[in-house]
Amino acid sequence: MKYAAIDIGTNAARLLIGELVEINDVTHLKKVSYTRIPLRLGEDVFDFGRISKTKSEDFVKTMQAFQLIADIFKVNDLRAVATSAMRDAENGDKIVRKISDETGIEIEIISGDEEARIIFSNFSRMNIAKDSPYVVIDVGGGSTEISVFENGKRLASKSFDVGTLRILKDKVSSTIWSEIHLWIESHVNLTEDHLIFGTGGNINKAHKMLNAGLDSSLSLEALTKLRSDLASVDFEERIEIYQLKPDRADVIIPALDIYIYILKEIKAKDIFVPKVGLTDGMIFEMHKKAN
Repeated sequence: MKYAAIDIGTNAARLLIGELVEINDVTHLKKVSYTRIPLRLGEDVFDFGRISKTKSEDFVKTMQAFQLIADIFKVNDLRAVATSAMRDAENGDKIVRKISDETGIEIEIISGDEEARIIFSNFSRMNIAKDSPYVVIDVGGGSTEISVFENGKRLASKSFDVGTLRILKDKVSSTIWSEIHLWIESHVNLTEDHLIFGTGGNINKAHKMLNAGLDSSLSLEALTKLRSDLASVDFEERIEIYQLKPDRADVIIPALDIYIYILKEIKAKDIFVPKVGLTDGMIFEMHKKAN
């Protein structure tokens, strides 16, 4: 069976089509098609509190395209969720109805906690030693989710209103960094070493830029140097020198700032990048529901 998962984020909308295959009694996600459109709903939401007519028209066209792609691949089930920007948009519910009327796609605006739960459900399927405590950090355009795991169970999780576009738009609370600090201090045992995992498009890109192997971690030192190197050139040079798309070239620096800050707070020296995310978790959940 093929499944289509749509993630409507603050920076981009993504469609992942995949099917699950059994290899040596282990279920793996086979990615059939992946499409990413830099909608940037957060640009409107963070400036005006709502999604503009022009942006909503682009949104409809994106969902129409996603529906056509899903039809071409003859998917058995489709789920679409929207995260931080749509949570904050005062006309979010109206946009959801418009998308439903014009495309037939029913969008769920999910909470930060639900977003975190789906993302972090991926980690229960990974080969992580049960006695290894670990922390998962997901940085998006509008929010950052942090979850703490011990003995294979999630002990605590929190969604913070800090993300890449939110930083670029200067829409981050002056207290957010102290809020993260206090939360980590209260929920992470800093006397223990934790494995740290990072999810999100920007940490995936950093992993690729640093030529790290699939199972190799990125050091805090390497991330800090990459951030410094990227910031040392202007936007146009960043695109040319590092072969970045324009909608990645501006957000990658604030993303690295968030990861670096949290790594320092946890007193961690490196971070693993498993390259799984919200859409992966959605497909596994659709499959589980179907079976």
